Amino acid sequence: MKGDYQELVDEISTLLDTPATLENRDFGLIAFGAHDSDDDSAMDPVRTRSILTKKSTPAVRAWFEGFGITRATGPVRIPATPDAGVYRDRICLPVRHRGVALGYVWLLDAEPGPSPERLSAAMDVAARIGDLLAAEERAGADVSRELRTTLTAERGRQYDTAVADLRAALGPDADGLHALVCLAPWPGEDSPSPRSVPAASALCTVPWTAPGGLLTGGPAAHGPDGSADPAGPAPGAPAGRALAVLVRLRAADNLSPAATAAGRLRTAAGDAAGMAGIAAPRRGLADLDVSWREASSAARAATAHPHLGPLAEWSAIGPYRMLTALPRTGPDPVVRALLAPAHTELARTAEAFLDHAGQAGRTATVLGIHRQTLYYRLSRVEQLTGLDLDEGEDRLLLHMALKAARL
Repeated sequence: MKGDYQELVDEISTLLDTPATLENRDFGLIAFGAHDSDDDSAMDPVRTRSILTKKSTPAVRAWFEGFGITRATGPVRIPATPDAGVYRDRICLPVRHRGVALGYVWLLDAEPGPSPERLSAAMDVAARIGDLLAAEERAGADVSRELRTTLTAERGRQYDTAVADLRAALGPDADGLHALVCLAPWPGEDSPSPRSVPAASALCTVPWTAPGGLLTGGPAAHGPDGSADPAGPAPGAPAGRALAVLVRLRAADNLSPAATAAGRLRTAAGDAAGMAGIAAPRRGLADLDVSWREASSAARAATAHPHLGPLAEWSAIGPYRMLTALPRTGPDPVVRALLAPAHTELARTAEAFLDHAGQAGRTATVLGIHRQTLYYRLSRVEQLTGLDLDEGEDRLLLHMALKAARL
């Protein structure tokens, strides 16, 4: 498919005797013609950035869209504006399919410029590009739908059918080595095009339930008297959507393509970006449901414990591999009183103490308190929970309960 775009861009470049670039409607670079001119102005900052980074900034996009290119059905001439980094006049050829703008072909303009006849011929080529982009979008939508069905299906006939449909949609890529990535929460309901994400085979959005945030300053559930609601957040209550990304790998010991894809998506999402979880690599699609549990668990763990993120690998989240597998039944009874808003500092102290293997000196230093203050707080924790922090099993229970409460 990429070669088809390049051939059509080269055809326009030859037809109009000037280098052309092709971008999708989100200003992501698809293909560009060779620049063999000695004229430095042919590579102004905007054009250079587009080619080197394969995208344009939101400011550049808004500036060009201000000339009406999203609605135009024919060539649009855009004057040079050095203050915006555009040193040369441009011609934009909108790439449309059935009236919908799917991309843009960009050309440098100079007097006397291409004749109307040549521009008309170039628009015919742009229409062929539009047909290709539309076909690719339809194929991407099919793959997205099949991936979503697979990730939400129960094991059994429904799951096997979904995997078979996804394998057919992906073609030869289906049997390769993959890592599944979960980005959560994901802003909006739409998923990006796989073309915009390096090494991505498929993307889709799925329902997402976020951690309760009981120990992290997030929204805790409270009873009518203002104390922590014993039930905690409603189990399984949807809190938005997550983005699932199936990423191709070259080697099982190198997850950098998955990390790169997740990083680019988080950057694109900006301030609304959530955490990313990366599953263990697997070959083929048979255990895609297992990969999704791993990826989403890693994202949940990173959301609950930001120091694990922003990109958390399943293999690196330690005890959260087990804790995220527990059913969401609300806080364990042993920590109900401790999780009341009035005891936030005690809960934080207990968790820090257990995180540091019960070493009082290290805990007091981390919390910035006197050791006697630490001992007083721990005695209050024992009173509230009924546990004996000198007993190993009691410590284990409290530690697990506090960690689970974050999830």
